Amino acid sequence: MLGKRYVEAAIAQHPDIDFEVRWRPFLLNPSASKTGVNKREMYMQKFGAARVAQMVPMMVGKFNDVGIKYSLGGQTGSTVDSHRLATYAYQQGGVEMQNKLMEEMFMNYFSQEQFLGDPAVLKAAAAKVGLEGADAIIDDPSALLEEVENELSTHARGISGVPHFYVDNKYSISGAQPTEVFQDLFAQIAEE
Repeated sequence: MLGKRYVEAAIAQHPDIDFEVRWRPFLLNPSASKTGVNKREMYMQKFGAARVAQMVPMMVGKFNDVGIKYSLGGQTGSTVDSHRLATYAYQQGGVEMQNKLMEEMFMNYFSQEQFLGDPAVLKAAAAKVGLEGADAIIDDPSALLEEVENELSTHARGISGVPHFYVDNKYSISGAQPTEVFQDLFAQIAEE
C-alpha cells in the first residue's frame, strides 16, 4: 500500500510520461495458511516482540503520512485467491480495473483488518469496484490458478519481498521506496 502511494505520487509529477501499472502475483509465504492466522501473532513469531514493538509505530506513522489508518489486527495467510482475482480484474478491465481492485484489497488488509483469503472479503471488494463475474472465479479454486502460477514462474524470479517494481522493463526498485526514488528514475527515463 505504501509503495503504491509512493509510486502514484511520483507518477503524478511526470505527466509527460505514459505509465501503465500492472500488478503481478508474488507469494511472500507460499505455504501460508488457507484459513488464516492472527496477523500480530505471526509477526511476533517471525520477527520477535521487540522488533514488532519498533515496527508498528513506524508503520502507523508512514501510513498516516499518506492518509491511511494502519492496523496490524486481523488475519493473514495465503494470498493465492486474491492473486487469482487480480488476474481476473486485469482480464476484464485492464490496468484500471486491476488497480481499483488492488486499492480496495490493500485497504481491506492494511486498514480494515480483513483477511484476503476470505471469499466474502474478496467478493465484497470485487463488487465495490464493479468487477462483474468475480464470484465464479472466487468460488472455483482452480479458476485462473494456472495463469497465476505462470506469472509467478515468469515474473517472481529473484524477488524476495514486496513491493517490487519493474520500470520500463529495465529498472528494478525493491521495497516501498520514497516518492523521490521513483521521481529520480522517471526523470532519468524521460531524458533517455
